[in-house]
Amino acid sequence: MDAYEQAVPEYTWTNLILLGVFISIAVVYTRKLIKNQATGLKYPPVYEGWLPWIGCAMEFGKQPLEFIHKKQQDLGPVFTCKIAGENMTFLTDPQDLHAFFQSPCLDFQKAVQTSVQNVASISKESFFKYHSNIHDLVKGKLASSQLAAMSDKLYTEFKEQLDTLPSQGTEDLNKLVRYLMYKPTLNCLFGRNSLPVNNEVNKNCFEHFVKFDDQFEYGAKLPAFLLKAWSSSREYLLKIFCSLVNDKKESSHQTNNDKTLFESLLDTIDDQSSPNFCLLLMWASLANAIPMTFWTLAYILTHEDVYKKVCDEINNTIPDNILYILIVFNIDINKMVYIKSCILETIRLRSPGVIPRYVVQPFQIGKYTVPVGHRIFASVFWAHRNPDCFQDPNRFNPERWDTKDIERNVFPKYFFPFGGGRYQCPGRWFGLMEIQIFLVMFLKKFKFEVFDSLPKPSYLHIVGTQQPATSFSVQYQHVS
Repeated sequence: MDAYEQAVPEYTWTNLILLGVFISIAVVYTRKLIKNQATGLKYPPVYEGWLPWIGCAMEFGKQPLEFIHKKQQDLGPVFTCKIAGENMTFLTDPQDLHAFFQSPCLDFQKAVQTSVQNVASISKESFFKYHSNIHDLVKGKLASSQLAAMSDKLYTEFKEQLDTLPSQGTEDLNKLVRYLMYKPTLNCLFGRNSLPVNNEVNKNCFEHFVKFDDQFEYGAKLPAFLLKAWSSSREYLLKIFCSLVNDKKESSHQTNNDKTLFESLLDTIDDQSSPNFCLLLMWASLANAIPMTFWTLAYILTHEDVYKKVCDEINNTIPDNILYILIVFNIDINKMVYIKSCILETIRLRSPGVIPRYVVQPFQIGKYTVPVGHRIFASVFWAHRNPDCFQDPNRFNPERWDTKDIERNVFPKYFFPFGGGRYQCPGRWFGLMEIQIFLVMFLKKFKFEVFDSLPKPSYLHIVGTQQPATSFSVQYQHVS
């Protein structure tokens, strides 16, 4: 060993390595600073995490909604995170969301195409070829002007399904609502008994849909081989739709006005893509309306004063001796404004964690510019909890809604229940009607006793309506 090696302590090599890392970080930061100064642009503050390429993906994946909230507190209402090699920018201030939904600099289709391909095996070419046409088709078929005829079908379907329940029982409310709404919704949109709903195949189909729905978000991000059970359920449902599509193509001779949404969808797309888009239609028609119905019921039942007021409104509007089928012709359900207030208040509290876009041109938001290539997300979940827009925002308070506006479907400026812009939820009016009809009929026919406190939402879910993190047991009994 020479004199130099003897003179240098062993830990110096570790110090030199650390110094090299810090110098590298400083160089990268300096380059970014010089670039920002050269362009004159100010980018949102960035949280990069500690792992190369992975960034903060592990922190984000544990509890994404809480992660967004924490970074909002640390960095402000607009911030960027490095997640698995991508730049993801989040907006949490409701005042920024109108620009987000209306800007031509942001593209919805590019933001979701890869996820759609992962969950439904729809090729990139097919997605961009058909998505806009399908969106417009759904928007037209489920427009408010079309709801009167569809409400007749929903009443009939819900009545039949509710009649299958015993006079009393104890169930997990989320599972009960899912069971009661699954068949009526599919019969209404796909055609009565088009999908298997009456036998052992129906049971299998329902169970596979539940698995597909529960892990949908993971299927959108992870390789299929990591999700064997989910992939198996997806393939089972696709086989069901392959058979159904072939049968419908051969037997459909109805006019356009008489066709179901499913039959109209088949006229819009090619045979090869039809089963895959049908699977997406099935998921879209069930995945948000069902949990939102559960949450509305759970909020109502855990607030005694609200429960009493809802029941009084229903009973004062619908006489005890009226037949359900007559409700369609004699009662305007939109006049039941208090129960609709409960639905809207639930939607406010259980809105999607994020709504995505892809930046195709530099996007100016306040003092920041979001560069091309970023994925950008509006966090409606946290925007609806802004105390500047909603007083006491974490409190379930149906009285905050203006009843005159509710009747006209006019919503507050900073309420974004269905997204916005060109690709706002096309089935929103049908979904609202479906939830309201079901709640009125369910609460008219049964009285309830709750055994659990209101469950917390699962903060693992960031797209769509959150599922409950725990069970919520209720006892129901037929009203004599």
